[in-house]
Amino acid sequence: MDTTLGMTKTGKSLPVCPSTAESGFLAKMQSDYSWRVGIGRKLPSSKYKGVVPQPNGRWGAQIYDKHRRIWLGTFQEEEEAAKAYDVAARRFRGHPAFQNSLLLGTNKIIQDDVETMFLNSHSRAEIVDMLRKHTYYDELEQSRLNYAMDFDPTTVSGREQLFEKIVTPSDVGKLNRMVIPKQYAEKHLPLQLISSSGSKSGLLNFEDNCGRIWRFRYSLWHSSQSYVLTKGWRRFVKEKNLKAGDVVSFYRSTGSDKRLFIELHQQDRSGEPSKKAQVVRLFGVNLFGNS
Repeated sequence: MDTTLGMTKTGKSLPVCPSTAESGFLAKMQSDYSWRVGIGRKLPSSKYKGVVPQPNGRWGAQIYDKHRRIWLGTFQEEEEAAKAYDVAARRFRGHPAFQNSLLLGTNKIIQDDVETMFLNSHSRAEIVDMLRKHTYYDELEQSRLNYAMDFDPTTVSGREQLFEKIVTPSDVGKLNRMVIPKQYAEKHLPLQLISSSGSKSGLLNFEDNCGRIWRFRYSLWHSSQSYVLTKGWRRFVKEKNLKAGDVVSFYRSTGSDKRLFIELHQQDRSGEPSKKAQVVRLFGVNLFGNS
């Protein structure tokens, strides 16, 4: 494109106007860019209540409570977002108002007793947090299992220890990941059994001693050939107050469900640290004192 500047009699420069062909080319480029980023493009609306389309092709879920919008998360499928709204509606309103169940074809307006107890046993903020992190159905399923165990003790299965690891400073550092020793990872947590798509990452759900479900992304880093727990690990470290030197143990149930468990054995932190002598140098002489 010619950007040569013309000169006026006074010596001032004036930009040369682009030709008609150039103007059309620029307009087309701007139009293509606007379409890619979603400028001026009307997104398709959803037939489900509480579901809103996103510019990246995904679907968001939201609910209003006392004129305040509460974001429930972003989902790959429109139906997933619709189900998330239904869960929030049951927890926030406590009655089968308009829900997406009929449109989804499930015909499940009144949830079963276990889900009712599960919803009532958690605060609204906790339910919203589960929906945003996509762990709601995992924790609900765990509640179903616990409920079944209470009424049928024969369903209780034992568990076997897979391995344990002493937490290193890098495991609780800024990298936000925990390295799984390669020999344990390939023996007990092979990626080909976790990821059905054959990719080098997958999601693992672990249950702690309180029955809470922790979801981690489990990946193989090709650069270092390391197996790591990434997404979700930072939150576990923060909420469990995990420190270097603590021991994390991993278990698997011996039953057919093959559930995974995680336990934390923290080192003794009750003792006061020993006081170190403080050295002050004054006029070339070391003066000692307690800090």
